[in-house]
Parts: sequence; structure tokens; C-alpha cells
Amino acid sequence: MKKLTINEQIFLIAIWHLNDEAYGVKIREKIMELTGGDILFGTVYNTLEYLIRKEYVTARKGKTSQNKADNKRVYYRITHHGLRALQEARKLQNSLWHNFPAEATTEIKR
Repeated sequence: MKKLTINEQIFLIAIWHLNDEAYGVKIREKIMELTGGDILFGTVYNTLEYLIRKEYVTARKGKTSQNKADNKRVYYRITHHGLRALQEARKLQNSLWHNFPAEATTEIKR
């Protein structure tokens, strides 16, 4: 399985957190909350399209309702493949950080 980038991990985690409320604006807000940084809407939608192509995420149109905003929204959901890739990324991160000291110095340990 191909390794997820940090950016892909952030998006997938945000979508997972939002569950049924994962649409563009909410995803952007969750990413900003998780990272403490800003992200452009163009980056959000480009990354979502990329995740769909990789089959980590699916998209569906909003339900028909009286609220026009709901009808225009596209909702995103993490797929089984995406969840599995995210779990593998976590295992890799855990193994990478396992023996790395919290207060590391520039001296190389031999």
C-alpha cells in the first residue's frame, strides 16, 4: 500500500471526525482547528478531488431540501480503503517516533 502524505492524513482525519457533516467549509474549519493553520478553499477542493481519485474518499450531493445551501453541498466520507491507509500511516508514525527522545539534541546517538 502506498504511504499517505501528512496532508492526506490531515484531510482523512478531519473527514473522519466530521462524519456525516464533512463538506468543504466544515472540512476546512476542522483542518484549521487540528493544525492551527489556515488553508485556502482551492487547496481543500483540489485535495478532496485527489483523495476521491485515490479511492480514499467518496463524494455525494446534498439531499434535496428547502435549504438551497444544503442542495449545493457535496458531502465526503472516508472509504474502507482510506481508513486502512490511515491506520497504516499511524502504525508507521508510531514506529518512527517510538525511540525518538522528546528532548532530542543534534548529537547523533551511536
